[in-house]
Order: sequence, then structure tokens, then C-alpha cells
Amino acid sequence: MQQALSAGAAWMNGTIIPISEASIPVTDWGLTHSDITYDVAPVRDGAFFRLNDYIDRFFASMAALQLNPDMTKQQVQDALIDMVAASAMRESYVAMVCSRGVPKIAGSRDPRDCRNHFYAWCVPYVHVIKPEIVASGATAIIAEGVTRIADSSINPMVKNYHWGDFTKAIFEAKEKHVETAILTDANGFVTEGPGFNIFAITGKTLLTSTHGVLAGITRKTVLEIAEKLQLKTEIRAISTAEFLKADEVFISSSAGGIIPIVQINDRVFAGGVCGKTTKDIHHIYWQWFASPKFRTPITYATSNEA
Repeated sequence: MQQALSAGAAWMNGTIIPISEASIPVTDWGLTHSDITYDVAPVRDGAFFRLNDYIDRFFASMAALQLNPDMTKQQVQDALIDMVAASAMRESYVAMVCSRGVPKIAGSRDPRDCRNHFYAWCVPYVHVIKPEIVASGATAIIAEGVTRIADSSINPMVKNYHWGDFTKAIFEAKEKHVETAILTDANGFVTEGPGFNIFAITGKTLLTSTHGVLAGITRKTVLEIAEKLQLKTEIRAISTAEFLKADEVFISSSAGGIIPIVQINDRVFAGGVCGKTTKDIHHIYWQWFASPKFRTPITYATSNEA
């Protein structure tokens, strides 16, 4: 069974199964209405990083959408740990999901009539930008063909699958032969990108957007590291012009950590290499990732038990 789970596992209705066998009904509102929320926690070297923070954010997202799968935080944590342990993956990308579900009354259009449900899945660790590309310098564009969905329409603090804007921006980036895209709001202020938050460094000041963004757990870690490094932090609206004048730029993501961006549009940062302050933040981030303070270890079966 463990071999069947090694490519990916899912927790569905209390049972751990190969991810290839996982499914939800085609009439589930999570599918038909994107009425769903999720979160993703990283596992490296056999332990979760900041798992309680990810679960707290997941429950906050469910509360914002009035979703209730009738599970406690401890039950969600146990499901995630059991699933990853069963898969034997020591490096994993782990998703927890709550969907609106299918109406208990056929034909109902009332979301209160749906039976909300929780499920989870894990796959080998995912990088938002491939490590070999990061090593040579990741590039990006400021998307021109699409802006970020307005906060007043979709709350970016609630992790969601409304990726229409992100997907269009990725197509634009690939057509321009760069790795990824950064989106602005309708007024030209920098927000975030597909699967990551964005930071700029000017002198000893760290800048990041205050709107149009998810309150990333990796972002939270970066802000704490900035305090340790005695960097001034400004969380506010950042115009594209100001952003492109920065000394260094990097992105943060649960799928890769701290990732330097060496070029955006025609602007090259830090001579086309990872800047010193970004290097310092990157180094401390992985130190913290290995710290018992932030780790939730997974107990795996021994090879004889598998």
C-alpha cells in the first residue's frame, strides 16, 4: 500500500487512499461554484513547518466563507500527519481542503443546504519556481493583460481557487519567455503573484504590499526575520515605478521558501544575482525551517512495518 501512496495520497472520509483514486462529486459546489477554501503546508526532512499557523489560517478561511466540516483543529492535524506518514514522503506539499459540498435538498440554490466536507492530499514537494532556474536567476514580468481580482470582490486573505487572473498572467509570462508574473491592482500598485508574496528591498527597508495579497505564512516568517535583521519594514501600497527602483526583489512561498528575482521586465536587480539581504533572509529562513521550535515531526512506519 505504501508504494501505491508514494506518488501521492489523499484523506477522504477518514480513509487514506492513493491520490489517483480520490474524487469529489461532479455537482459539488466546490467544483461548480469554486465555493471552497484550502491551505497548503510544507513538509521537509520528515516534519511540517509552522503547521499550527497553517491550520489556524485554514480555519479562519472556513469561518470567513461560513464553511463547517465538523472537524476540530486537532482532527485536521491528525489527518494530515497520518496521511503523510502513510505515504512515507519526507518532502511533501500537503493540502487541506474544505468544500461547500452537494446540496442535501436536490435542486436547492441555498448554500446553507449543502453538506460541507473536508479532505486532504499530499504529493512530493512542489517548487513554485524550479530550483535549477532559481540558481541561475529567476525572471518575471509585471502582467499587462490582467490585474489582480479586487479585494472587494474576492477576499485575498481567504485562500481560494479563483485563479483566473493568475492563470492569464502565467500565459503572458510564458509567451514572453520568463518564468512568472507579478500582478498589480487596477491602480497600478503591486499585489502578489501566482502562489507567492512579493518583497522589495531598498537600502535597509523591506517593502511588501498591504492589499490584494494572502497573509502568507512564509511572508509572516520573512517579516519576523526582517525584525531579527533589524530591517525597517513597510507594509503599504507600492507603485510599480517604486517597486522597479528597488535594490533587490524576492518572492516568498510555501513551495520553495525565499526565491530571488533577478529581473522584472527590463529591470535587472543586484547585478543579475541574488542580493546580499535576500541571501541573509534565505539563510535564516532555512535555519528556522530546521528548528524544533517550528517543526511538527511525523512518525513514519519502519521499513519492516511498511
